[in-house]
Amino acid sequence: MRIPPGVYRVEIAWTAGPYEFFGERFDGVECAATRRCISDDPVVAWEMGLGVDDHVDRLPPGERPRFEADHNVGCLADASAWTTLSAPFRTCVDGCWEPREVGQLPDGCERICDESQQADLVTFTAQSGGVVWLGRTGTGDVAAIVVTNGMTDAKA
Repeated sequence: MRIPPGVYRVEIAWTAGPYEFFGERFDGVECAATRRCISDDPVVAWEMGLGVDDHVDRLPPGERPRFEADHNVGCLADASAWTTLSAPFRTCVDGCWEPREVGQLPDGCERICDESQQADLVTFTAQSGGVVWLGRTGTGDVAAIVVTNGMTDAKA
């Protein structure tokens, strides 16, 4: 799937409420889903976004292709600039992450830019077990990409 070059809005849906952890009650706020809006055209159908090696026909009945996130961080990035954009997240020396120049975005997201390729990488909260959904228009074009967190399966 190719998305044309351009500037796209990223929206985050938050959920708030009390939770219990080791018998203690807390008030919490969590990212429920992140949506990249490709167009404002209405979404008429949703399909699961699959990774390169994912095949729906290989899943047990009722299962969904979920992603793993070791550090509870997901990202949206230009695939053609992936190696350069993701390099700061792969640079660890003696157990410490190398400092990286990032732009802080609302909602705790970070943005890394590669001006030479006019490409960005935007991070967001993403817990393991999430599902990626593609929202398609009546013509079959992708209008939105939604990443749910953990066991959340809501579509925006």
